[in-house]
Amino acid sequence: MKEIPSFTGFRPETVRFLQELKENNYKQWFDERKDVYREALLEPFRALGAMLSPAMYNIDPMFDLRPQKMLSRIYRDIRFSSNKDPYKTSMWLNFQRMTTHWENFPGYFAEFNDEYFMYGMGLFMPKRKVIDHLREEIGYNPESFGEMAQTVLNTGFEVAGETYKRPPANDLPEFYQPWMQRKNVYVIKTLPLTDKRLFNEAIALQLIEDFTQIAGLYRFMAEIVEEVEI
Repeated sequence: MKEIPSFTGFRPETVRFLQELKENNYKQWFDERKDVYREALLEPFRALGAMLSPAMYNIDPMFDLRPQKMLSRIYRDIRFSSNKDPYKTSMWLNFQRMTTHWENFPGYFAEFNDEYFMYGMGLFMPKRKVIDHLREEIGYNPESFGEMAQTVLNTGFEVAGETYKRPPANDLPEFYQPWMQRKNVYVIKTLPLTDKRLFNEAIALQLIEDFTQIAGLYRFMAEIVEEVEI
């Protein structure tokens, strides 16, 4: 197996490639620039995944850390999509337990696209009974959850996800409502493509630090899903 080189950051060519791909999303253009794709996007992402893997294993030894499972494909599945562009203008890492699906089980991700770099963790498309149980557990022990949530916010993440048109009733203070009023709930950080950390190993170190800081929330969400039969 080919050895994965050390991660030294993305390149300015990474940004240019993704932005130009957005304007030239067809096979001939891509085929003529496959070397750029490999060197500026694919190989750095593989190296980033390898550098993060020990820390992610410490968060959850059940994460599937095989490169082919962590990394997204650049090729778009257009069979059932109205968007017929053959290539995605983004690539991402996904840290998920083996045999689970990102829709229902919490996971971590890091994405580089043509507009920004984003990373985070959460429940992205959980079944209704999962999110209902999440709210129940927050209500049972709000103090414990509040400490965990405050750590996440102090690390610089923001709460995101689709909100209900009719918010579920609860008696918790305003601090808890961003977590209680969503059909799916996750936390994210977004960096501009001008952030210098993206172009050296600093972004990998930042991801390791931030992902470790929110591991308590990840484990809380994982326990919620394990308690619900899906």
